[in-house]
Formats: sequence, structure tokens, C-alpha cells
Amino acid sequence: MSLRTVCKTASFCSLFVTVICQAALAQDWPQWRGPARDGAVTGFRAPKAWPEQLKAKWKVTVGEGHSSPVVAGGRVFQHSRQGDKEVVSAFDLNTGKLLWTDSYPVAYTMNPAATGHGKGPKSTPVISNGKLYTLGITGVLSCYDTAAGKLRWRKEFGTQFKTTSPYFGTAMSPIVDKGLLIAHVGGHDSGALMAFDAESGAVKWQWNGDGPGYASPIIVDIKGTRQIITQSQQNIVGIWADNGGLLWKIPFDTAYVQNIVTPVAYKDLLIFSGIDKGVFAVRPVYRNGQWGTEQVWKNDEVSLYMSSPILGGNQLLGMSHKKKGQFFSLDAATGKTLWAGDGRQGENAALVIAGDVMFWLTNDAQLIVSRLTSKGVEPIRRYKVADSATWAHPAVVGNRVLIKDATTLAMLVTE
Repeated sequence: MSLRTVCKTASFCSLFVTVICQAALAQDWPQWRGPARDGAVTGFRAPKAWPEQLKAKWKVTVGEGHSSPVVAGGRVFQHSRQGDKEVVSAFDLNTGKLLWTDSYPVAYTMNPAATGHGKGPKSTPVISNGKLYTLGITGVLSCYDTAAGKLRWRKEFGTQFKTTSPYFGTAMSPIVDKGLLIAHVGGHDSGALMAFDAESGAVKWQWNGDGPGYASPIIVDIKGTRQIITQSQQNIVGIWADNGGLLWKIPFDTAYVQNIVTPVAYKDLLIFSGIDKGVFAVRPVYRNGQWGTEQVWKNDEVSLYMSSPILGGNQLLGMSHKKKGQFFSLDAATGKTLWAGDGRQGENAALVIAGDVMFWLTNDAQLIVSRLTSKGVEPIRRYKVADSATWAHPAVVGNRVLIKDATTLAMLVTE
């Protein structure tokens, strides 16, 4: 990878808009993009010298799918597909030993445009209060006890919505907030963002204003109002977390109805992108008794398709789909391009930041390790970490990196 080191890194700052996440231990990775749903790692120990190769401590066959592994309490949980069943499995983090597994039949026919991605789950589970919540490719929502794998409750939505998943399969990853499990269920032109009691599965509220996109929500606290921020099928929305009321929306659609990118909260800004839509920031505002938004900046030099960006201090780092995959950094406050690397880096990249260390996992199983400095990004190592495509987001736990490829799950160690 060639990354031009032409940017200046501003000092790290606290968010004025606080991203709300479930409490997690430093050594846990309990949901989509980690403890705070922002790709940031706590408790990572960088080696004094990075090895020539990462050591595989264990590797197990789990089945197909792009659902990312999640970690809590010394266990790794994986949602995948084996044959005509979706499978939920728990493994010992240190040894890879199978602790429990459960499966249920799921018939699914892929959209012809997405056959290369397979029939496996794309949504990443979430762990909270000893419960594991999974959302299958057809929209089957399940709650398991993490200790023994007992199914606590399950929801299917075939009688409620005319379709139960978007065109290319369910991909949004649920979130838990204040005792509520929140998921966007249903399918194209027929769905709802719903909040369920995390213990019982009882419906607490639902917003029926749009079908689901493929993006995963975040929750922010803005001037005392907790808001679920996400990309739905045709909009960017702010939903009141207390009762499901629509606070504001921005009409937003992308080619082939693919609203995918996870929002990013930076100070009092929310940052969004989509295929051929550039990258832009808005500020939620409350005036005359109503919520709305105002656009603060927009950058059309780069644009995000499937890859969600992360923050490194005051830098917004990501992979643009332009130039067949180009790493970049923007000033998160102004949107100014700080640097853009060479093109042809891949179709997708999952980004993780651990202090001043960055991981960039491309879909062709290249794990690029770099260092964020006052002058930009300095490459450290490039590792081949799997024998097949890596569309699932990695989980970084201590000095361990969990990699899900087409059919296997492996734990690699950095020292």
C-alpha cells in the first residue's frame, strides 16, 4: 500500500455528541465495529516489533456468510450458514473449542446480482447482559443465552411485511440501548425500525416510515435527546430512541437501492456517505420546537460504497470506491481532503483503530497495519490472513485478531 503522508493529525478530542454504546470490557468486541460501534479498540497491545507473519492460534470451519465475530466473557460467537440452515455457534476464545451451537432451517434464494456473496448471514450479532441477538439473512431475529445457547425468543416477520429482507439480504446489525433491542426489519418498501424488550422480545415501539437499508445504526445524545441515526431504504433518519418518533429525515438514495454506510458522530456533526454521493456532514438543530439538520460540508473527491469510515482524532479515514478502492483521510471538521492514497486497493475495507495503530482489512484478505502519526499514515506491515475473501469485519481483542473468511473463523496473534 502506498499512502501519502501529507496530512497533519490534530489532537484527539472528546465528542460533544456522545455516541451511546453498551458497556463492554476492554477485552470484549460485543457488536458491529466494536465496543462503541466506531471501529475503535481499547486494550490493544502493539508488539515491540511486528512479526513477518501473524501466527494462527486456531482456525475452525463455521460456514458461509459475512457476519462478523463478536466476543464477550472469553467466548467468540459466530452466525453463519451451513447447507440450508443458519447456525449460531460459541467458541472458547483461547482455544477455538466449540462450546455450543444451535441451528434453524432458512430457505433463501439470492438476488442474481449478489450470488457471489452467498446465502450466509450479513448482519453482525450484538451481545448485552448475557444475551446474544442475531438477525438472519431473511430477517429472522433471535435471542440466545450466551452461557448455554438456550433460545430465549425468536421473531419472524412474514405475516407482518410483504417481504422480510431487502433485495440483497438483511445486513443491518442490531443495537441494544437501555434495555431495548433495536433492529430494522422487513424488506423493500415494507418494513419498520422496531424496538423490542431485550429480555422478553415484546415490541415497545416501531417506526414504519421506510423500509430497511443495509446500514447499521448508531445512537447519539444530542442536547438531551437520544437519537437513533441510520440510513434506511430511501432516507437518512434521526429517530427518537425513547418512543420511535421521527425527529428528522434527509431524502437519500443510491444506485440499486444500496444505502450501506454506518454513520459517524464527530463533535456536534454526523457524517454520511453512499455510492457516488460523496462524503458530507450535517449538524442536527432544534429550532422553534422542531428538529432538523443543516449541511456543514461536503466532499465529492471521495465517496464510500460498502466500507464505513472511522475517526482518528480529527481525521476521518476510509476507503473510497473511486479509483477501484482508494484509502483517504478528510479533516472531519471541514471535509477537506488531507491525503488520498493509490487506487486499486480492493472493493471493500474494514477499518479498525487502536491508539495510533490502524488495521485495514481488504476483501481480498490483506490486513494492512499502519501507524497514525502527526504527519499522516505510515505503513508498518501487510499480511495475508486468509485463503478466501474477507468481507466480514475483523474483531481485535487484546493482541488477537479474529478473521472470518468465506467459510472459516481464525484467531491470529500479533506477538
